[in-house]
Amino acid sequence: MPFLELSVRCREAEQPRYENALEDVGALAVTMLDADVDTPNERAILEPGVGQTPLWDEVALTALFPGDADALLLLAALEAFDPALDWSRAGFRKVADQDWERAWMDQYAPLHFGSRTWIVPWNHDLPPGAEAPDAAVVRLDPGLAFGSGTHPTTSLCLQWLDALAGDDALRDATVLDFGCGSGILALAALKLGAARAVAVDNDPQALLATRDNAVRNAVGTRLVACLPDDEPRATYPVVVANILASALDVLAETLAARVAPGGRIALSGILAGQENALLARYGAWFGALRAVREGDWMRIDGIRREQPDHA
Repeated sequence: MPFLELSVRCREAEQPRYENALEDVGALAVTMLDADVDTPNERAILEPGVGQTPLWDEVALTALFPGDADALLLLAALEAFDPALDWSRAGFRKVADQDWERAWMDQYAPLHFGSRTWIVPWNHDLPPGAEAPDAAVVRLDPGLAFGSGTHPTTSLCLQWLDALAGDDALRDATVLDFGCGSGILALAALKLGAARAVAVDNDPQALLATRDNAVRNAVGTRLVACLPDDEPRATYPVVVANILASALDVLAETLAARVAPGGRIALSGILAGQENALLARYGAWFGALRAVREGDWMRIDGIRREQPDHA
């Protein structure tokens, strides 16, 4: 039976709150490890005495959930349970035996978005539609819900990029993909006609995956992947941010500043019911805002006004 594993680091004083949140959203098990030991095999599992909870200065928490759990829904529930906790550096991975992983990969099929965009696993032949001369094909290894195209948040962004390409809004543009994960959105933009892409993520492993995927898709020289602190401070005609609603709220001013006047933005990772607050928040900078729904998830997109509305 496969599991979804969540890992996050926290300070000793915060550990009970993190553990309570994980248990509240249905964790099957929570383990505490010493976060200061670099080699996992050298970490000692914490086994406190009766009535004691001695912890290291920084704790690495891992929690197991059923394998079919939705990682983004879990993050949204965790943030709702205790909004003061920081889940931005939480990581997910599938914990399963090799045969299950192979079977899952074998079942991952090509996905079609909009009129031209295809996400095709490396172990799969191109379907007939993806062989068209104008098809934009991104080749990926199957992975987690983040960045494979199977999750509605990614699907909504891919449909938006495909529509922009249909309006010729991506031609020779530089695109900012904020919260890039596997780099799927940046890669799709490049395949759809963008000249360059800047991919930003706070997870170094995501940046490694993005660079590797860019090289394998023959667009490595046109993509820059970096941590938020290293991102070049520039404005872009196209910005896409597929992160959670709470982060979109905090980063509203930062993201708005990245969009050139007349430029386009798409925001995803928003649960249905969260869109109205973000529509109001981003309305200070963007016009023609609209919310598009797929399943339980929403995308907001709009056009940057020449001047912000301070009224």
